[in-house]
Amino acid sequence: MTSAAPTSEARLLVVDDEPHIRELLATSLRFAGFEVHAAADGNGAMRLAREVQPDLMVLDVMLPDMDGFTVTRRLRDSGQHVPVLFLTARDNTSDKVTGLTVGGDDYVTKPFSLEEVVARIRAVLRRTQAERSADDAAVLRVADLELDEDSHDVRRGRRTIELSPTEFKLLRYLMLNAGRVLSKAQILDHVWEYDWGGDANIVESYISYLRRKVDAPAASADGAPTVPLIHTKRGVGYVLRLPPGTS
Repeated sequence: MTSAAPTSEARLLVVDDEPHIRELLATSLRFAGFEVHAAADGNGAMRLAREVQPDLMVLDVMLPDMDGFTVTRRLRDSGQHVPVLFLTARDNTSDKVTGLTVGGDDYVTKPFSLEEVVARIRAVLRRTQAERSADDAAVLRVADLELDEDSHDVRRGRRTIELSPTEFKLLRYLMLNAGRVLSKAQILDHVWEYDWGGDANIVESYISYLRRKVDAPAASADGAPTVPLIHTKRGVGYVLRLPPGTS
């Protein structure tokens, strides 16, 4: 009698145009207990993503036919919201912000340690699997702002707000802690589950993006201006609440 094949921890898609890096990652991740598929370019990544439906993509930013950001945008536009861990040789804040803006979940800079890659993969999987398996999905409300955890819809009054996956996670964390000042370190830990080496510019950038959408000066249903909900406590952090004296 033959024994059953061991169940893999998750199905991964590794995308890198450098053969030795692609093979090293694929072999190491298989050894760590993952099922691994590999592609060498963006078109191959999109084809395999459709075919194998991975639980997570490890995606190099610099590819020969299109960059990893374009791959992610095209997958998101086609309705495929697979979590993405970006790999890149470029270590600057603008690349990190771009990667997260298009819907990436984490970011590793080359050269990297295999232990770090595995740890970050598992952190992203824990977060995304917990979100998918949540049974008590609810609508969060603060003033006229609503966030539907089931449909991922966000509304301010009668206005629908389009958010990237990371912006949604950030807004959800602020709403769950409405009235409480959250430090940049707390936001990094709970939204990205990694401290980015202390790079607080990521938080500042995303708070700015969120303000433009949530607190946009569009008129409300009764013609009154939008009341700002996202506030900065200088030297401390950020808080989502109505301004004092409003209701």
